[in-house]
Amino acid sequence: MPRGPPEGLRRVVSQLRNGTGYAQPPPAPAARCGSVGRVSLLPALTGSFGDAPDAVRLGADALSFADLAAAAGALAHRIEGARAAAVVASSTVETVTAVLGGLAAGVPVVPIPPDAGEGERDHILRDSGADLLLNATTAPAGVEAVQARPNDRAPWTDPTATDRTALVLYTSGTTGRPKGVPITGTAIAACLDGLADAWDWTPEDRLVHALPLYHVHGLVLGVLGALRTGSRLHHTGKPSPDLLAKANGSLYFAVPTSWHRVAAAPAAARALSKARLLVSGSAALPAGVFTALEELTGQAPVERYGMTETLITVATRADGHRQPGAVGTPIKGVETRVVDDAGVPTDGTTPGALEVRGSTVFAGYRGRPDATAAAFTEDGWFRTGDVATIDADGVHRIVGRASTDLIKTGGYRVGAGEIEDALLAHPDVREAAVMGRPDDDLGQRIVAYVVADGVAAAALVQHVAATLSAHKRPREVVFVESLPRNALGKIQKHRL
Repeated sequence: MPRGPPEGLRRVVSQLRNGTGYAQPPPAPAARCGSVGRVSLLPALTGSFGDAPDAVRLGADALSFADLAAAAGALAHRIEGARAAAVVASSTVETVTAVLGGLAAGVPVVPIPPDAGEGERDHILRDSGADLLLNATTAPAGVEAVQARPNDRAPWTDPTATDRTALVLYTSGTTGRPKGVPITGTAIAACLDGLADAWDWTPEDRLVHALPLYHVHGLVLGVLGALRTGSRLHHTGKPSPDLLAKANGSLYFAVPTSWHRVAAAPAAARALSKARLLVSGSAALPAGVFTALEELTGQAPVERYGMTETLITVATRADGHRQPGAVGTPIKGVETRVVDDAGVPTDGTTPGALEVRGSTVFAGYRGRPDATAAAFTEDGWFRTGDVATIDADGVHRIVGRASTDLIKTGGYRVGAGEIEDALLAHPDVREAAVMGRPDDDLGQRIVAYVVADGVAAAALVQHVAATLSAHKRPREVVFVESLPRNALGKIQKHRL
């Protein structure tokens, strides 16, 4: 297992500082899925698991694996040689085709939220170096807009699980602008194979979800996971309890907000009793929702833990003990530890800073050697920024964030700093502080404390939604005369 020695980390930092492109991690073990070794990243598209006319369904559109491969193969021929291809990642067949086309062409794929404001979109395009914007009719200067040609077909070039950058995903902007996270094919394969092992995920499964296709949960697990394991995929378009129930899946992925709504619709929840596994992720699942799902479906859900930088590292196994608040044990190829404030590893029974390393962990932020160096310890462990405990059986519980600046709302991880920057860009706003407050439906709702002159709360909400993404808008704006600060001028959020 790669341990990320200090020399390796320094090499990555040097690559980023010198502008040598997308950082590549040290060599990793050959990609595997279950007990069968494979170089192929997405074997379902090569016919390895058979096929069906509706092997992949997104909303009302259905494709066989072969049709999807042919459509992606045609796009790959059109974009081959690009530096990077950004994708307006709506929940459509066109998005899946665009992502697969990029992977087949060996072009790093950069998903962009479809509701991203112009500022957020342009930052991602500039920072990633993308010279193509797929699924778009217009693009900024220097970027070519490329639309799908629905009837185009060409032979599929199967991507392999290598150390080349496959995806560039963007963080939530906790401490400012979102940072680019290069993800390799090797890391994707390691993550998915670890989850296939933990969840007994096989070609016999039918995966159902309604997750957005621009982050780890929806894209890597929810699309590439099906194409790697060979399971059928049904994306319902909207996270409606009725639509999820009617999909007749054996494996379901959802965020706590969706599970809360399922639990509030008993008939739909009972229909899910036919499923083999209900998986919750992207935020903590409230204990009340856990219990309600168990009562209505006859089985307790399983939780897992991960980050953009690490993909999924910890998961409750299908045959493991399911407990409210527990996210399970490390998947194959991943190590974890809990350290105290001095960075000394502890036994994990006392809450401490969670650190991880292994085959799913990224090598460094794109073009940010300072952030990369700060994110890793000298001996190669990634600092997650989360506080956790680990019991005697290795079961992890995430206690909370080391800071107050990461908000988990409706399954999204939203950075307070990015929203604060957007608010401060408004001419009438003098000061701003953003926090997450408990919310029965969303998990946390975004609340903005603002010092401003002559502007309405609704105008500020709209300003953020237009500048960033709609899901990052404040759900509540509180006007205050001043923000509490310490002697150094730092805002004391705990006093708000």
